Amino acid sequence: MSTSVDQRPHTDTGESHGESVGDLVKHASEQISQLMRQELRLAQAEMQQKGKRFGLGGGLLGGAGVVGLLALQAIVATAIIALDLVWPLWLSALVVTGALLFVTAVLAAVGKKQVSRATPATPEQAIHSVKADVAEIKERARR
Repeated sequence: MSTSVDQRPHTDTGESHGESVGDLVKHASEQISQLMRQELRLAQAEMQQKGKRFGLGGGLLGGAGVVGLLALQAIVATAIIALDLVWPLWLSALVVTGALLFVTAVLAAVGKKQVSRATPATPEQAIHSVKADVAEIKERARR
């Protein structure tokens, strides 16, 4: 009868196989805590990088807004000058101003409607979901 013996060398991992359950739980808790700290540091570094990009992008968008406003002013002046070919200058300016005020009123009304739809500013779906979770946990705890 032949017997087979494991010929692979045993490598010591440095851990005692005779550790108690309490020690194992303690080690697992320490490792989870360390992992969470590392994950938080990674998230913080990522958010800092994204914050820098957000700041740069916001600055560029602000610059684009200023240049766009200047372009809009040039368009208004051009419209007044073009209408001056047909009407007196004062009437051309009055018509363009009236058109701009009309557009302003429409945009303000639509914007106000959108803002009123967004109020109250509470995460209603998230609140409902949390309440449902709490109810489910209470129900399972009763069983």
